[in-house]
This record gives sequence, C-alpha cells and structure tokens, in this order.
Amino acid sequence: MSALCHTLGSITQSVWNALFHQTPGYGISDVDIVYYDPDLSVAKEAATQEKIAQQLAGNQYTIDVKNEARVHLWYAQRFGKTITPYQSTEDAISTWPTTATALGVYIDENARLQAFAPYGLNDLFMGIVRPNKKLITAAVYQAKAHKWQQKWPDLTVVDW
Repeated sequence: MSALCHTLGSITQSVWNALFHQTPGYGISDVDIVYYDPDLSVAKEAATQEKIAQQLAGNQYTIDVKNEARVHLWYAQRFGKTITPYQSTEDAISTWPTTATALGVYIDENARLQAFAPYGLNDLFMGIVRPNKKLITAAVYQAKAHKWQQKWPDLTVVDW
C-alpha cells in the first residue's frame, strides 16, 4: 500500500450520500489520512500533518493525519484499552469499527487508484453497518451506528 491512504468516514459517507440521495459532503466533518512510518516521533507526525494540510489548503474539511505505527502509544489513554503495535496500514484498517468503514484508498506506484477493503465492499454499497469486533467494544459500535443512523436513517444497522 502507498505511504498515504485516504480512509474511513469521508469515503464511506460519500457513498452513503450517493445511496441515500444526500448532497455531496453531507455529514462529513473531516478527512482521515493514515500512513505507516517506523519513525514514532511526535515531531515527524506533526510535520507530516502540516505538509498535507498545506497541500490541501482551501478544502472545506479538517484534515486528520495519523501514523498508524504510533497508535498503540496513545490508544489506551484515549479508549481505555491497550493494543499491540500495528504492523502496517492494512493491519490498522482491518481493526476499524465496521466492515463498511474498514476501507482505505491510495494511489499506487503506477498512479492508479487502489482500494484496501479487508471485508469487501458489499456492506458499504448496500448501506449496511456491521460490527467489526476485532478491536472495538459493543458500546463504541452502538454509539457510532446510532450517530450514523441519525444522519442516514435508511442505513441497515446489524446488531452487535
């Protein structure tokens, strides 16, 4: 996978907007970009965040950039659960909260758009929110599913 990967909400929510006849951008609050770099320093991640923010200056969304190699350093403090270090961007994406949101797109070395979707794309394109129990708790899943269903009421939410 490429060093930088556009992920999660903004892609998933864009698909839901098309499925459920919402305007482009509806419900999207930020754009997540992830990458994997063995340099675990806060300074390197901040520099990467700043570089990408400058390149995307003028867009309407907050840009959230995360080095997935560093997530284990702060995850427990934020979510109350210790995790082992991710081994790659793909490893990280495979733990994301739902099968529809475990998704990343990137530009490969031949300048082609590629997708990494460890659970496939059927749930995404069918408007199904299904838990990925690999890492999250039922409470986290239910809160996310409830929030999304408030914005996209036609989503099919699968019980935990």
